[in-house]
Amino acid sequence: MVAAADAQNYAQKLGISHDMVVQELGWDEDADDALRSEIEEATGSELLDEDTDEVVDVVLLWWRDGDGDLVDELLNVITPLADDGVVWVLSPKTGQQGHVDPSEIAESAPPAGLTSTTPVSLGSWTGTKLTQPKTPSKQR
Repeated sequence: MVAAADAQNYAQKLGISHDMVVQELGWDEDADDALRSEIEEATGSELLDEDTDEVVDVVLLWWRDGDGDLVDELLNVITPLADDGVVWVLSPKTGQQGHVDPSEIAESAPPAGLTSTTPVSLGSWTGTKLTQPKTPSKQR
């Protein structure tokens, strides 16, 4: 049951809770299925794919070295994001195949209008939270 407890902590680390809408991009065979299952359990629904028309609270972006231009990808993934939504860039940890240096993620965020936070450990993956700048609410 330790793995299940760790997975529960992953969803909490990501700030994902019940009724949140989560879109998953960049899934491949190496993605952490325990993490994915825990997120689905925490939200009470399946992860959405790239074809969704819904506004999403969280985008999970599995990103590996060689996947392309991260700035371009970030510009695409923020389109369905809610105003207070976040992007989690999940990349393999140092020493793992496909590792992406956290500085590359941090440098890719500002051109896409995002700011990055300190990475968190998620098993064999590292998660970097990217947020949109807070804008004052518009009065009508």
